[in-house]
Amino acid sequence: MPRISLRRGLGAAAFIVASLALASLAVRAPEGGDAGGVEQTAAHASPAGVPTPGNSATVQSSPDGRRSVRVGPMQKAAGDLSDPQKKDIAMRLVSSAENSTLDWTAQYGYIEDIHDGRGYTGGIVGFCSGTGDMRAVIQRYTDAAPGNKLAKYLPALKRLNGSAAHTGLDPTFTADWKAAAADPAFRAAQDAERDRMYFNPALSQAKQDGLRVLGQFMYYDAIVMHGANGLAKLRRAAAAKAAPPARGGDEAAYLEAFLNARVGLMEAEEAHEDESRVEDAQRVFLAARNFDLDPPLRWRVYGDTYEISV
Repeated sequence: MPRISLRRGLGAAAFIVASLALASLAVRAPEGGDAGGVEQTAAHASPAGVPTPGNSATVQSSPDGRRSVRVGPMQKAAGDLSDPQKKDIAMRLVSSAENSTLDWTAQYGYIEDIHDGRGYTGGIVGFCSGTGDMRAVIQRYTDAAPGNKLAKYLPALKRLNGSAAHTGLDPTFTADWKAAAADPAFRAAQDAERDRMYFNPALSQAKQDGLRVLGQFMYYDAIVMHGANGLAKLRRAAAAKAAPPARGGDEAAYLEAFLNARVGLMEAEEAHEDESRVEDAQRVFLAARNFDLDPPLRWRVYGDTYEISV
């Protein structure tokens, strides 16, 4: 789930330094399982930098090599957020907030305890040892590849559900997780559990509410951070202020109400006090009435600027 990570947590001083340096670092556009109770973060999109038919997304050079990306000739891909190109855009947007990079495919081996009360956080959407979704990933991996190095931790992860402790995991778990990231079966397990627990439910509910791609992404980002119960709460709060399009309401008004509710929920949750992924990203796209989430997209998260360009 999206949280303030130690990897970007140098505090206010670092933010000020980053802000002062923004002029020189600004990205320029290139030319032309326990499913129940899981409250954490996790589609099968094309790997970054690997062109495929209909999706020629490639990472472009930029000051840090990771903050600008060209999406290729099919910039206005048809369909909804499940379209491969749109889904890749969604993953890049989430990764900018989760891991401070657009290169989401490099995050399968990420793991650390960010001290948010959920134990270890790891993988492409922040599966957690204390919430059940990390165990679901490893169980799926073990089903596909019996005898893998992570299988031995399943009993400990079952005991740790609801706990921030590392009992039964240390001192070898993080190293084994990072090593497993080289295995395609482990990456596939992360993709599948992300879809099952987060992406597919969010997309289904957004379609029920009559939302286009931007709204579908807003739901996905919300379920990644707040879980299924959190998304349900946000939908109720938004519908109380403005009817969704499926009930004859104005899409922009409904999404504005949804984002307002999201900010309120973030303010009430520990480690989510930085609202830039909403205020400086999703609300910017909404203000531009970019309901199809078409590039070019430019946004800021935690003081850093990112861009997906045509």
